[in-house]
Amino acid sequence: MSWLRALNATARSGLTIQRRRLEPLIAFRGAAGLALVVLLSLDIFGPAVAASSAFGAFQAAIASFQRSWRARPVLALLSGGTLAVSTFLGYLSGAHITLFMALIALWAFLAGLAWAAGPTAGVIAASNVAMMLVTVTLPTSVPAAAGHAAMIATGAVVQAGLIVLFPIRRWGAQRDALADALAAEADYARRLRQDPVAHFDPEPFVTARSAATVTRREARRRPAALHGTRGIAERVRPVLASLADPAIGAAAEGPERDRVRELLAAAGSVLDTAAHAVRHGQPVVIAAPALAVLEAPDNSDVLTGPARRAAARLATLLRDVVETAQGEGTTTDTEPLVRPTLVRMAPVVLRAVGKELHSHDSPVLRHAIRIAVVAAVGYLIGFALPFGHGYWVPLASVMVMRPDFSQTYGRAVARFGGTLVGVAVATTVVQLAHPGPYPSGALAVVCAGLMFLLMRTGYAAGSACVSAYVVFLLGMSGLAVDQTVRDRVLLTLIGGLLAMVAYAVYPAWETPRLRNRLADWLLADGRYAAAVVAHYADPAGARRDDVRDAVLASRTARIAWQEALERAAHEPVRHRGLSRSAAADAEEAMGQLGRAAMLMEAHLPSRSTTPVPAARDVADALLHAVERGAKDIRQRRVPHWDEVRENLAAWDGEGVPDQVVRSGAGLLLNTLDQLTAALEEEAPRPRPQPAERP
Repeated sequence: MSWLRALNATARSGLTIQRRRLEPLIAFRGAAGLALVVLLSLDIFGPAVAASSAFGAFQAAIASFQRSWRARPVLALLSGGTLAVSTFLGYLSGAHITLFMALIALWAFLAGLAWAAGPTAGVIAASNVAMMLVTVTLPTSVPAAAGHAAMIATGAVVQAGLIVLFPIRRWGAQRDALADALAAEADYARRLRQDPVAHFDPEPFVTARSAATVTRREARRRPAALHGTRGIAERVRPVLASLADPAIGAAAEGPERDRVRELLAAAGSVLDTAAHAVRHGQPVVIAAPALAVLEAPDNSDVLTGPARRAAARLATLLRDVVETAQGEGTTTDTEPLVRPTLVRMAPVVLRAVGKELHSHDSPVLRHAIRIAVVAAVGYLIGFALPFGHGYWVPLASVMVMRPDFSQTYGRAVARFGGTLVGVAVATTVVQLAHPGPYPSGALAVVCAGLMFLLMRTGYAAGSACVSAYVVFLLGMSGLAVDQTVRDRVLLTLIGGLLAMVAYAVYPAWETPRLRNRLADWLLADGRYAAAVVAHYADPAGARRDDVRDAVLASRTARIAWQEALERAAHEPVRHRGLSRSAAADAEEAMGQLGRAAMLMEAHLPSRSTTPVPAARDVADALLHAVERGAKDIRQRRVPHWDEVRENLAAWDGEGVPDQVVRSGAGLLLNTLDQLTAALEEEAPRPRPQPAERP
């Protein structure tokens, strides 16, 4: 993609307003907490302290809107507390520009590294740097800095207290995540009726698993419907796929296929009903026709072999889904997925940061270096320009910068467009109406409430609201009343351009890493398939946890590939070894590889089943082949699977009575061959040698 097309695509994405479900009650709660802090601070301490406390309450509310499964009060307190510390240090060094620039660079670098702990930590850390740039402009003495920092923390405490006292739709995010996973599975069942090899995106189940990870204290208070339903629903998906697959399940045509279509439709109906019940906390009422199809006595007469076993297993699992969704069933998950506390997370985060620091090609490290340099240079530029209040330059830069290209450029355009609208409206109101402290505070609260309401619809809308919020809040304390719309917009434009130039000069392109991502996915899927095949070799001694761990690793690798491919699609660089067509074909082959392993997983033998000893050799050959194949892909060579093919040929000579394991192993080899075919066109060709002269 050329630079012109990339800039056009990112600009359009940044200015897009998405239709999302609004949450007015949560937005009102955040605005109410901010209003309470502003009014009390104005009445007791005056405008300057009120502005500081307002930034703390505002930042805490923003943190509670982040996509995180940690408790919202904890996020609010963490955000407000770190902002208080940041602002206090900023006050101490604010009188010395060199020292303050060094502090800004250090804080921005640490904020960039915070992305190693996840997007939520990265966003909160970057927002702290941006808010610190504004709060330190409020006039105060060094002894009063601690008081301002304390008021910032107080604002966060107020927001956290309101979240605790007035919970809105408790466990609502977790309910939505589980309901989305069930609804996605219902849609998958319906698609299998027409396409027996349809793909399933595992992201809803990954999200549901993250939502189900709770602390010990939360596990004791979690609703019964959220305990166990996800685990049972995950076991439904491979059964659905195996029932529909013509190679392992029902025949491609005839009465057996017709009955399978009826079963899939009934399964979709049951899963949809369970999703609705979980989302709204209502009883599960299964439609009588769906129940009749699933429990029809003639299913065993029409269906044969693996298809009959899959149908019986499907009916049992769906019954368990319904019972656990109503809080009546039992689950084999004796221990919840435990999320460590913030204290226990500290060593994990430090190890992740250390890993990024030692990787010179790390996107997180490059982002940290970029944002540190841009923040310091932006502050110096703003200080040198004759407009005054030059913090608008680094403020814009820090808020738009992200580790990847598309988000940075899209947010830069959205920031400029939103700031143009927000600053124009707010500055015009201030200069024409000259509102006093209380009206300015009220207008700031209104702008913050609008941002809380609209922030998930697009960054442009949020930027307009937050820009107006800053103008009104500083106007409340008597600052920046002399700054015009032109000045603020120009400084914001400079900050956005600075961020864009920094990424162009010191990029972290995802396109050259696509081969590594594909190799990681192949390795994860290959280990998953090998674990499943090995289970057939020793059913009595095999551990199902090995298969489960391999499934989770496979999902993680697949999502990492999809995210990388999406980022690479918007980058203005030419492919280096993996074109778009090859990436699409390779993704199709890898999806089928994971699906083939899943089909075999649906029929994992019980401990009393007769072993298939030859499966051990096939599993070992498969594991060695994918490890070598992953290395070949990284080094731009075409992988081959002769070892697997030879073992399967010997397997055929011995005779394998288990239809599922033999058919599944054949599907695995076919999908590996598809991957080879997808990568053959991308292999470097030897240069033709010049003909020898006679």
